[in-house]
Amino acid sequence: VQLQASGGGLVQPGGCLRVSCAASGNIFRINVMGWYRQAPGKERELVAAITSGNNTYYIDSVKGRFTISGDNRKNTVSLQMNSLKPEDTAVYYCHAEGIDRERFPYDYWGQGTQVTVSS
Repeated sequence: VQLQASGGGLVQPGGCLRVSCAASGNIFRINVMGWYRQAPGKERELVAAITSGNNTYYIDSVKGRFTISGDNRKNTVSLQMNSLKPEDTAVYYCHAEGIDRERFPYDYWGQGTQVTVSS
């Protein structure tokens, strides 16, 4: 399974960015897709996740500002980030858990994409 992330970049505080991720390869089902982030000197943390049934989770610090959405047919997930703050600066990683065509579970990470919020 490959996860290809796109988006991110540099934005001023209060601005918006969108990061997207597409999964491909040996996929039978994706159970959960999510976005993690890791800031310098900090541990990686789960920012938002969405299940195949469209249940969502958000870390408290992004609630009301970030929106995660997924497309089960296209195996994609996006994270719309509004009202960005400097503390949102981090490398954002896409993550997927599911079942492959041989019915084995998988757990994969995409390459990171940098999000920088700075004036």
